[in-house]
This record gives sequence, structure tokens and C-alpha cells, in this order.
Amino acid sequence: MTNILGSISSEMAALVEKAAPSVLRVEARRRLPATGIAWSENLVITAHHVVEIEDDIAIGTPDGGSLSANLLGRDPRNDLALLRVDGSLKPANLSGDEDLRVGNLVFALGRPRQQIKATLGIVSGLVNPADLNRRRRRMKQAFAKGKGDRRAWKKSKWKWKKWMAWEGESWGMLLADRLIQTDVTMYPGFSGGPLLGADGTLHGMNTSGFGGGVSAAVPVDVLRKSVAALLSDGKITTGYLGIGVQTAQLPDSVAESLSQDAGLLVVSIEADSPAAAAGILVGDILTALGGESIEHVDELQVILARLELGSEVGTRYTRGGESREGSVVVGEK
Repeated sequence: MTNILGSISSEMAALVEKAAPSVLRVEARRRLPATGIAWSENLVITAHHVVEIEDDIAIGTPDGGSLSANLLGRDPRNDLALLRVDGSLKPANLSGDEDLRVGNLVFALGRPRQQIKATLGIVSGLVNPADLNRRRRRMKQAFAKGKGDRRAWKKSKWKWKKWMAWEGESWGMLLADRLIQTDVTMYPGFSGGPLLGADGTLHGMNTSGFGGGVSAAVPVDVLRKSVAALLSDGKITTGYLGIGVQTAQLPDSVAESLSQDAGLLVVSIEADSPAAAAGILVGDILTALGGESIEHVDELQVILARLELGSEVGTRYTRGGESREGSVVVGEK
């Protein structure tokens, strides 16, 4: 038993040592530096929320050196900032196509100071923000039904808080594409650092930028997409319909048939917009886009962020108390 534990311990230490050359210190704020990941020989990714200054950014290297860096772009939705350094780095070993599963062991690495730091945990959840936001609202609405009865309302609020604690879902409304939830301890300065699988490959970028005291990481495939967009366009483009909307309750008959209580009431349409070309009218209630149901504005934002620009996607909307279907070509905002 002692030999087995010793062997595992040695392999874990070797994994951290192998990954350490790609873990960098990012000095882009006045307080404690954060961590960055060598994405390529001259590119560094880190958390958007730790880059408070855009000039005179310094990258601390594992050998004790320092490289100057400039900001290429940001993706606040996924808490990503892309930096270019004047020098040569050792890129991280990116993961393959196989996704992490709940229960897998993971390592979080950080370099807020000169030495590498590490912590061990497991994947506790794989989060789809649109589903999470919708689920949280429905749970809260269900608990709130007891508001008219003071005793029932107090009980429902207690149940809501307890459900949130059980699920570990204390984030605000999320706009990120996807998140890996872990139970690793996010020490100060770990944001922007790598989340490694048991094979030592990079599976995500750790961040505390989504709040709630929950450890989260942006998956590597999302990082690839954001980096590619920033390199090609210098910014993150998102889907655009050209409509002004607000949440509205659906007629009872429609709500029952769709198994959803609300949709997005179209209150304005821009001229020559994708929505205008698709024949959407003021007064329509949008209930689905691209096969995903929509009840609130942030859910529409999440879906538009994922859809391919120029693609034609299906729509579902209510007009005159009847549910209809159509399509719209996603524009660029």
C-alpha cells in the first residue's frame, strides 16, 4: 500500500513539473498578480477580470525572467483575455476531443508568485448556462408561489437557499458558453491558470470571475473558439436579430402545449435587420431559437453567442394566440 501511494504521489508531482513551464505569472493589476497559460510560442491566455491595465503588462516566466506583453483582445462572456508576448514560450499541451466527465480528477495550477502552486480536486459538474439560468428561475418561481402566506413564503425561501447550496449554483445569470465546475480550492492568484486532467493535458482555464464562490473553468474547446475569433477579428462577434424584447407570459393554451410559461415579446424591430427579413412582427412572442426554448433575454444572448453567423436557424413564436414556426438568418452585431 505504501509503495502504491508513493508511486501515485510521485506521478502527481511529475505531472505538475511537466506542466509548470507553460504556467506563467500575469502582472496586469495593482494587487496580487494572476496566472496565465502559454497558448502558443508568443500567445498567453488569462482571465479577463484580472487584466485591469492594458499597457505595461508583464509576464513572469518560470525561470524568473519577465517578458513584456500587449493585449490583443478580450472575450468578457467567457472571462478570457488574449495577450501577445515579446519572446518565446513553451505552449501548454492541449487536451484532445475527449471531454472530462463528472468525477474525473483534475489539477488546478497557479503562479501568482515565482513558484508553481497546485491543488487537486474532481469535476463536480458540467454546466450549460442557458439550462442553469432557466432551471434556477423555474425553481425560484415555484418556491415564490407561497408568498401570499407568510409562513409558506418563509419556508419557500429556506428551500430556495438550501437548493442553491446543494447544487452549488450561486452564480448570477451566466453568459458563458459552457463551464466546468470543480471542487478545487481557488487560491488567490489562480484565476487564468490551467485546469489539467489526470493525463496532464489542458482541459480548461480556471477563473473565479463568475462569482458565487464556486470554482469554475472555461473548457479548452471554448478557449480555442475565442482565441481564433480574437486573432482573426480582434474582437468577439455575436449573433444579431435586430429586435427589442421583454419577457411576457404566454397564453395558457400555448404555455400548456409548449411546456413553458413565458417567451420574449418583440417590442421593436430594426429596419433591414435579420428579424425584419424573416417576417417577425412587433407583438410576436419568440419562444424558441435554433431548437432551444427561450423565456428570458439572457437566454437569447447565450444562444446568439453560440450560433454561427450567417446560418439559418429555426424560430418558434406566438402570434394571435397561436404558436407558429419560421426561420431567420443570424446576423453579425
